[in-house]
Amino acid sequence: MTSVYDFSAKTLAGQDVPLADYRGQVLLIVNTASKCGFTPQYEGLEKLYEGLHPKGLSVLGFPCNQFGAQEPGDESQIGRFCQINYGVRFPMFAKIDVNGADAHPLYRYLKQEKKGLLGGRINWNFTKFLIDRAGRVVARYAPITRPEKLEAPITRLL
Repeated sequence: MTSVYDFSAKTLAGQDVPLADYRGQVLLIVNTASKCGFTPQYEGLEKLYEGLHPKGLSVLGFPCNQFGAQEPGDESQIGRFCQINYGVRFPMFAKIDVNGADAHPLYRYLKQEKKGLLGGRINWNFTKFLIDRAGRVVARYAPITRPEKLEAPITRLL
């Protein structure tokens, strides 16, 4: 059976990281953008990470420029933006595509496991996938779902 642990991704610094490094943790995987109406969700994501990381949560951010070209920067610009504006300490990965022929394999898997309003597509920035400690996708949340609304479902998995 496939799980998120079967994939790897490059960090903003270009280091290839196997998601198996997160084995045994609850994960919240989010496609992000710096110039989106939902960008302030970085603050809530960081609060979730700060509060629940000691109990086993990791938030993984995946910048994407496929929606309104709202993530135009390169990896260093994205990292600076996240740090300066939101104090992001959770892992951020290199910019990827989440839809189409060049979609990252992790996102192909996530969309297959939990379809959304548009079926097997991501409809906008800040779509969130909740992963249990066994690496299974257990829920998908729309971009309008604020991170603080996810504390209860995350806590149940911890």
